[in-house]
Amino acid sequence: MEEKIYYKSTRGGQNGISASEAILKGIAEDGGLFVPSRIPKIDLKLKELASMNYRELAYYVLSKFLVDFTEEELKNCVNNAYDNKFDTEEIAPMVKVGDSYFLELFHGPTLAFKDMALSILPYLLTTSSKKQGLGKEIVILTATSGDTGKAALEGFTNIPGIKIIVFYPEEGVSEIQKMQMITHKGNNTHVIGIKGNFDDAQSGVKRIFRDEEFLKTLEENNYVFSSANSINIGRLVPQVVYYFYAYLKLYSKGEIAEDESINVVVPTGNFGNILAAYYAKEMGLPINKLICASNDNKVLYDFISTGVYDKGREFYTTISPSMDILISSNLERLLYALSGEDSKMVKELMDSLDSNGSYKINDAMRSNLKDFFGGYASEEETKKAISDLYNKDKYIMDTHTAVAYSVNERYVKVSEDNTKAVVVSTASPYKFTYAVMNSIDNKYADYNDFQLVKEMSSLLNKEEPLAIKDINKREIVHKTVCNKEDMKKAVQEYLNF
Repeated sequence: MEEKIYYKSTRGGQNGISASEAILKGIAEDGGLFVPSRIPKIDLKLKELASMNYRELAYYVLSKFLVDFTEEELKNCVNNAYDNKFDTEEIAPMVKVGDSYFLELFHGPTLAFKDMALSILPYLLTTSSKKQGLGKEIVILTATSGDTGKAALEGFTNIPGIKIIVFYPEEGVSEIQKMQMITHKGNNTHVIGIKGNFDDAQSGVKRIFRDEEFLKTLEENNYVFSSANSINIGRLVPQVVYYFYAYLKLYSKGEIAEDESINVVVPTGNFGNILAAYYAKEMGLPINKLICASNDNKVLYDFISTGVYDKGREFYTTISPSMDILISSNLERLLYALSGEDSKMVKELMDSLDSNGSYKINDAMRSNLKDFFGGYASEEETKKAISDLYNKDKYIMDTHTAVAYSVNERYVKVSEDNTKAVVVSTASPYKFTYAVMNSIDNKYADYNDFQLVKEMSSLLNKEEPLAIKDINKREIVHKTVCNKEDMKKAVQEYLNF
């Protein structure tokens, strides 16, 4: 009989933690991230899984990781998550465009891939709370580079026993992303802009999570923190599902043979999405290369190329803002795997990142990176990719998907690898109308984001999505802006203690 899966910290301070406890905590007490004690293997043939719909497949994959949830509990979470809030029964359609395959992860309520996990996380959290007999109000504290924030707000709005606070870089998101957040209504929601970038917001949230005195005050006021960022294992594990779904769709449509390997191309910022693909591969999904696509903030490209992670560099604000990140939190989970689960080494690397702004992995770890290929696309290459694909096939992709598409085009040229590739499409082009439409034709230069929604709708000959229809006319609900040093104070003021 296989050993039961539990969760442990990448830094060695905690282990033997149940899935529900790990989901509730969000981050380990030693500052590490929770990882499963082993990656479960699939025990059905892929052709047996091919007949499952998205909900059935989600239950199958999640049941391998979340072993302390009963069948009824888990099915309830899955069925509440993947329902008619998605605009397609498929949940995550696979679209063939020319010779390329796009996994469209933007059919949820906020038009971004974060919906895939943040639709289920509230149910996993509230179920975990009951299982653990918590009896406290959960405060979701999260930082966003644009998409997580709105998806988390959507998922957690008006759920009893939960409050949610979202920090976002005031100048670092698209106009539509910003309006999605600051017009959001919900009696348990609070959105705060910070004067700084996403890394400032994320670091500030992590500092609050590690502030023992503050955590004590929180507990005295009957609150407990948890996270909706992909540092929460309950956010990461649901992302594994759609890689299986993509593969099985290709198989059932006759695009690949049984057990034929594919490449996956992932536009990457915080490393959670591509890490989920790595976990899918470790579970037994036939993935050949994990192609990690960066924009001009190419800290991950440099890491994969050299083994050196160095955040001490110029920060660029780009047209793919959800990837404007220099501290990729989920990479810590990969380091743990690459080092042979050496928590002491991971802690040393993370301490070095904190104190020196960089770290270097050893040769053994570098050789374990062989499944990954790093690439990046400049602003011009990203715009060209959008323009070329639209002119060739009349398919409009957003800026993040275009980064991945561009990187894959280059990878195919340099590697001569003819493995079929799935490009992970992480957001609807409607979220980045200005950058996308001006890549297609510079005649749109004088239009604003909201006018361009109508123009894009006309080009696609489709109704604009309900999620952003007339968004510029909605009432602004959240007006708080703070300095990055004042994030803790802003939390206190909202919680009123």
